[in-house]
Amino acid sequence: MRYRVLGGTGMRVSTYCLGTMMFGGIGNPDHDDCARITHAALDAGVNFVDTADMYSAGESEIIVGKALKG
Repeated sequence: MRYRVLGGTGMRVSTYCLGTMMFGGIGNPDHDDCARITHAALDAGVNFVDTADMYSAGESEIIVGKALKG
């Protein structure tokens, strides 16, 4: 995985991002699939996750939180 330094913070951020817009909601992957997707991204070295309270009315943030918690 390649990383870039985020501005002057010194934080290294992966050049790939896990987008979670499709997490939650009708017709999208279920919570177990979302957890598998999240863990596959983490295992690949991704540390940049795009989530927002607008994605599935905030459900995507809950799903990612539960996946990270285990």
